[in-house]
Amino acid sequence: MGQDNITEFILLGLFSGEDAKVACFVLFSLCYIAVLSGNLLILVTIRGSCLSEKPMYFFLSYLSFMDVCFTSTVAPKLISDLLAQRRTISYNGCMAQMFYAHFFGATEIFILVAMAYDRYVAICRPLHYMVIMSRKACCVLVMASVIGAFIHSILQVLIIVQLPFCGPSQIDHYFCDVFPLLKLACTDTSLLIIVIITTTGVLSILTFVSLVISYIIILSTLRTRSSTSSEGCRKALSTCGSHITVVFMFFLPLIFTYVPIADSVSNDKVFALFYTMIAPMFNPLIYTLRNTDMKTAMRKVWCRDKLLEGK
Repeated sequence: MGQDNITEFILLGLFSGEDAKVACFVLFSLCYIAVLSGNLLILVTIRGSCLSEKPMYFFLSYLSFMDVCFTSTVAPKLISDLLAQRRTISYNGCMAQMFYAHFFGATEIFILVAMAYDRYVAICRPLHYMVIMSRKACCVLVMASVIGAFIHSILQVLIIVQLPFCGPSQIDHYFCDVFPLLKLACTDTSLLIIVIITTTGVLSILTFVSLVISYIIILSTLRTRSSTSSEGCRKALSTCGSHITVVFMFFLPLIFTYVPIADSVSNDKVFALFYTMIAPMFNPLIYTLRNTDMKTAMRKVWCRDKLLEGK
């Protein structure tokens, strides 16, 4: 099993310059607070209202939970390292961080697929919607997402723990990920890079393409029905628009990270910032600003809590 003499790694972080570190510490701290507060607001609102009975919001609550978990595996270390003199992470801590980042990230991908399927059934097979998207079916989809993500993540870790690390121990990234670690291995990893590109990279592309195709089918179905119910059509378009925005914000940086240019680690760090912090920060805004149901539920849940406090 890998490790050899290395017991810890040094994370080089986002950049080497000292001047911007305090400003970035403040900026990323605010971003992390926004991710936590925005997603927990959505989670509590859905769970505290009748929206939790609707499949779309059932999935959205899990998506928000995954956003919080995913960002929390990366952001606290990134933020604390900006002011730290020595930015180290233990070997075991590094493996754990890589596992959880891939686990929560992959679960989020599968939940986005489940949400697209939910919209497809709702718009293309409306008469069978309640039967197909029963609570049991929704729970099965979430469980399948978790199991699929676990298998994906454990495979990434198994690839890395088999490798010998004998120095240098500097990871050119702000968290432990597969490509930066492969660069430090004291053996030829070209075959493993191809394996990861064909699994994670191609899987990301295929998922992204299938999601885009499903939304094209949904939108074309809506277009043919636009004359029948303009209000329902407008609501469905708004919902699909939110989903498409989230899919693009999450998948495009992910694809650029895991598809073929494994040497562009400096760019990978910027792309990774998009799917680890920026997308989770904007998700609550995307899903609430254009969503009447969410805004109504928020008013009911939070105003009701204030009224109860006042009694």
